[in-house]
Amino acid sequence: MSKQEKSNVEDKSLDIETAAQVETAQESASGALEELSVEEQLERAKDTIKELEDSCDQFKDEALRAKAEMENIRKRAERDVSNARKFGIEKFAKELLPVIDSIEQALKHEVKLEEAIAMKEGIELTAKILVDILKKNGVEELDPKGEKFDPNLHEAMAMIPNPEFEDNTIFDVFQKGYMLNGRIVRAAKVVIVKN
Repeated sequence: MSKQEKSNVEDKSLDIETAAQVETAQESASGALEELSVEEQLERAKDTIKELEDSCDQFKDEALRAKAEMENIRKRAERDVSNARKFGIEKFAKELLPVIDSIEQALKHEVKLEEAIAMKEGIELTAKILVDILKKNGVEELDPKGEKFDPNLHEAMAMIPNPEFEDNTIFDVFQKGYMLNGRIVRAAKVVIVKN
């Protein structure tokens, strides 16, 4: 081989080596780009997962709030229905109270004639039936004579001194009070002791 041929072969060898080195460098650079791209993709995937988890948490929170609100609405509706059942006859009960008052006033008068005594017994029976019907429907009478005055249950009509009783003791009842299922329909009208 001549010198020139040898030189050409060496140049070709160098070119092949250089090409191999360039190719290796390109592969390394391409691999680095791919690695960087995978890292970026991983970072983006993590960001997306975080956003989805946040959205999921928000939806869970909204669902829990909606469930709690529905439970509150259900309880409120049950309470309203229960109150409607319990207190639906309140107006009716209030309208009956003057009838009971009149009957009780009539019964306070003394009678001497036999007919009047029989009539009084009939009125007493009527009053008892009426009171029993009211009790059966949740209406209770308040006859607080001798109890302590409570402005939530009693209405003071007068005050009298009486050393035998403590202050604010109910001495007499002008008019009985009534409750419907624990709620005051009418406060008892009373006379209280004030020394």
